[in-house]
Amino acid sequence: MVIGIDVAKAELVVAVRPSGERWAVTNDERGVRTLTERLRTERPELVVLEATGGYELLGVAALAAANLPVVVVNPRQVRDFAKATGQLAKTDRIDADILALFAERVRPPVRALPAADAQELEALLARRRQLLEMLQAERNRLGQVFGRGKQPVKKSLKGHIAFLERELRITDSDLGTMIRESPAWRERDDLLQSVPGVGPILSRTLLADLPELGRLSRREIAKLVGVAPLSRDSGTMRGRRFVQGGRATVRAVLYMAALVATKRNAVIRAFYQRLLAAGKPKKLALVACMRKLLTILNTMVRTATRWSAAPIDRVLIPA
Repeated sequence: MVIGIDVAKAELVVAVRPSGERWAVTNDERGVRTLTERLRTERPELVVLEATGGYELLGVAALAAANLPVVVVNPRQVRDFAKATGQLAKTDRIDADILALFAERVRPPVRALPAADAQELEALLARRRQLLEMLQAERNRLGQVFGRGKQPVKKSLKGHIAFLERELRITDSDLGTMIRESPAWRERDDLLQSVPGVGPILSRTLLADLPELGRLSRREIAKLVGVAPLSRDSGTMRGRRFVQGGRATVRAVLYMAALVATKRNAVIRAFYQRLLAAGKPKKLALVACMRKLLTILNTMVRTATRWSAAPIDRVLIPA
């Protein structure tokens, strides 16, 4: 038996396969407790929910605490699956049925969910991203304000920018404190930041948003993040490879780290220059550097080794 749960702000719609049964509970403490108790009794093989911007967290936490095999999947992946089955209509009931069918046919692997501390770190990182977005938007608006008659607007924008910068500094301080107070995270943070090009933001993002790091193969971790090249072949036609999907928050920070690594990391720099010399476009070469950097970090975490670059080869020295 597999379960699909469509998550809304007010309710959780549950669909069961292969029986076709469907029922709903409220998305609050009482409803989630009812859901957990019922599923604990029925012992499903798999429970699948979509990521819905936070509305799923209460249910996922309760199901995980009950040792149920819960998986949070990418909504776009499920939507593509629905279109492939010919289901274009969209309601809560239909979505729950599609999620159950997706669980039955695709069988997404159950991965480690972030612990309570990791979820707190993830929330802080999400807040930091929001502050950066607001800060950039306000700076853009300030640059578009001209004329003597708009001084009050400029004053308001400058005041808000100063406030956002202060909030950003506080958030960064809180992130640093969380890392330092956890011995396990402090050790892994030091390990990751031993790689030239890897700074505190990438390290903390990996800790919060990529708990699978070190547990998967290099191909699996690259595909999970969205930096694995996907084929586009048909018959005798060989299309260009491309990257798609994955965890956008990790990929965005990894891009900046790879950019820095092409200048400061001897191994990544040599790899990048070799690709350029072979005629590869700069963007393609940079994505390849992202994948190589991620592979290196994945290996380091799995083997608990620190980074050291020899003149020719990369050497991992035991921590």
